[in-house]
Order: sequence, then C-alpha cells, then structure tokens
Amino acid sequence: MTLADRLFASPLVDLARRALGAEAETAWIAGGAVRDAALGREVSDLDLAVAGDPRAAVRAIAGAGDGHAFELSAEFGTWRAVAGDNSWQVDASTLRGETIEADLAARDFTIGAVAVPLVGGEPVDPFGGLDDLERRILRVVGESSFSLDPLRLLRAARLAADLELELDPGTRSLARAEASRAADPAGERQLAELRGLLAGPRPLRGIELLEELSVTAAVLPELGSLRGVEQGPNHHLDVHGHTLAVLERLLEVEADLERFAGERATDVRELLEEPLADEMSRGTALRFGALLHDVGKPATRQQGDGFVTFIGHDSVGAEMVEELCLRLRASRVLTRQLQELTRHHLRLGFLVHEAPLPPRRIHEYLRATEPVAADVTLLTVADRLSARGSGPFATDEAIEAHLKLARQMLAAALDWRRDGPPEPLLRGDDLVAELGISPGREVGSLLAELEAAQYAGEVSTREEALDHLRRIRG
Repeated sequence: MTLADRLFASPLVDLARRALGAEAETAWIAGGAVRDAALGREVSDLDLAVAGDPRAAVRAIAGAGDGHAFELSAEFGTWRAVAGDNSWQVDASTLRGETIEADLAARDFTIGAVAVPLVGGEPVDPFGGLDDLERRILRVVGESSFSLDPLRLLRAARLAADLELELDPGTRSLARAEASRAADPAGERQLAELRGLLAGPRPLRGIELLEELSVTAAVLPELGSLRGVEQGPNHHLDVHGHTLAVLERLLEVEADLERFAGERATDVRELLEEPLADEMSRGTALRFGALLHDVGKPATRQQGDGFVTFIGHDSVGAEMVEELCLRLRASRVLTRQLQELTRHHLRLGFLVHEAPLPPRRIHEYLRATEPVAADVTLLTVADRLSARGSGPFATDEAIEAHLKLARQMLAAALDWRRDGPPEPLLRGDDLVAELGISPGREVGSLLAELEAAQYAGEVSTREEALDHLRRIRG
C-alpha cells in the first residue's frame, strides 16, 4: 500500500475532501498525518495547509463532521475543527509562502516537511523527509530552524523519543548551540511539548534527550540542579539519577498494575486515564510529579556525623513546584496536583512501621493527601523501588512491606474517591444545640473527630455520636 493509499483510506481525509469541495484543489495534507501514514500508523488527526481561508476550511469540516471550530493560533494563522466526542481533529493553516514548497521550507523537521495534495497526487518532498523516515533520522529543514522557533528544541526530543529516531549530527550541534533559548517561547507552549513528551511511549528517553541537547538547564533547571547531589546509604544514585529511576519504575508500575494494585488494577488504570487539566491525564501528571518530587533536596541537604539528610525537602519542593508551574503557565488544578504529589510523597513511608494500620490512621492519610491519595501512593511505590542502597530502608523486606501497605492504601483511596467520607451523623447546628457550645473552631474540630470515628466504625448512630463527643469533651 502506498503512502497515498494509506492517507486516503482515512475517513478523516474523506471528510475533509467532501467538506471543502472545490476548495480541496488548493489544500495539502502535511505534517504529522503524512508522517504517520508513511510509518503505517492510523491517521486520526489531520494537518492541512490551505491557500485560502483556514477559518472557512475548518468551519466547513466541523459542520460536515458534527464538530466545532475555533482559532488555535492567531500568530500562525491556524484554526482547528474537533469532533463532538473528541475522536478526531483537523488543523488548517495558511500557506507560509506562495507555494507549498515555500510552506514546507518554513517547517521544522524534514519528516514533517512532506505534503500530499488533498485531492490526490504525488507527495511533495523537497527535503528528503520520506528518506529520513526510512533511515530513522530526525533532521532539521534548515540551519535556522531552532533560532526561528526555539520550541523546536523540545519538539526534537519529543519526536525522536516517540518515533525512535536518531538525531543527525548536524541537528544535534545546532540544538546545543541554541539550547539556552529553549525557555524563550511562552510557558504554555513549553508545557504543551513537555506534556506530549511525558505522555508519549518513551518519556524517559525524551528526558534523556533534553539532557543530551543541553535543554534541561533552560526549561527545567530544577531537574538539572539535582545532578551531583549525593544521598545517604538507602540510595545508590545521586538525586538526579534517583529521579530518573523513579520515573522508570513508575512506568513499570503502570505496565504491571495487577502486581502493584492487586484486584483494584482496573480501577487504578481508569484513574490514571482520567483527564485532569491542561489536556493532561492524571497518569501524565503523575509522571511529571515523579520528575519533580525531590526538587527540594539540593536546598535542604545537610551532612554531619556521616549522615545525609534532606529535612523539609517535601515542603520546600512543593513551593518550588508552584514557581515552576507559574513559569509554565500551568492551570491551578495541575499546579495543585503536582504540589501535593511533592508535599506528600514521604507520608506513606513513615507509616510502614505501624502496619497493619488501624482505620483511624488510614483515615488520617486519606484526609491529609486528598485529592491525590491514590496518585501519591503509586508515586511512593516507584520511589521505594528506586531506593537500592545498603541502608535499612532499601532491603527486600522493607520494600515488600511498603508495597503491601501501598496496596491496602490504594484500595482505601479508591473507595474514598468513589464513596467520599461517611455521611455525617450530626451537623454543626446539632452540636451547638446538643452540647451547648458556641459556633466556632471547636465545632469544626468535633465534626472532624466524628468523621474519623465514623470511618473507624466506632460510632454508627446519632446517640453513639453524641456520647462519643461528650466523652471527648470531658
């Protein structure tokens, strides 16, 4: 099957051709759709270069496909049509230049600088992109590619990782020369590329490529600063190496949820697939959290009497994550998620020596880590699996004890997400009336105590609840 055959077998291409009618004569399929077809992949998204009005084009496509249209980028003259169920999308951009060849010359990498006429015909491939795909090479279209748009530095790492491509030597040299400019693009554009890298099939390779291209120091200096920060005997790697190991272990956890979540594996999988914010799933946010969970260690490292400590790195790290998210213009929802993952990643480890946990301790954990109780529990699993030093917390027995408690806590966290806290047996006004107390802080404290008692099964009726609170008050 030829490239054209694979493209035109896509229902999305057929939709675009029908919707544009005669205007299809001046439109070309370009970019990722051509690349995916050349690689034998399904074409589920479409990029069009049009000689006419991209707004009119996407509105026609949206109308024909029961979708909706909106402007994606005024700067680049790009509009997008999206299916009502988000099953497909079509981007249309104005030709950059008077011909399709001029448009392709302004693109980033040769593998994306290939176009096929929407009405059919031979591929337009002036820079040998199809040959580069065949050779598994990622190469810039021109020497000014990165200087024209430094976001392409991040994109190079993402594409090379996702598609298992090697950067050609010239492209590597150009990337390193421009690496310091990687943070020049708007924060939300950087975040979009990082999201794609982390959500992709080989996020660890993507992070390694950012390092190899010297981009990390500009875009994620918090991650770069972890290099060379030595740890105590529970760890066999410095903080940077440990962080990458945590991400690697997290990917292993994702791939074998039956082992780490037991009978709740399906529930955990659904949780990770749940949309969170900034077009990021909870699972992708968790991968991001794995990269950031120890960023507070360099600022809190202390050494004395042969011991290395990082006291307070969880709270310091949470503050640093907030600053990072502000720089990347992340939403408040994503920012809070990443902060809470960082703030609470030590909490479960402190409870292992108390296992099996009584219900009150489980309740305390769930309340303290809400709304990331399940997510951060998974993070602690990856974190503990990555500690392979000679210390007491790195033994097989200690690790297995942590995994056992994590399975228990995962189940409790999933139940809490599904059912919420117990339905209160008493309200605040009940306490004021029955106990003769004034509205205020004491009421809130007593209600919290009552919730914990209900969760633990210590009280189950209104009368038992009142008796319990009267005893508490003395």
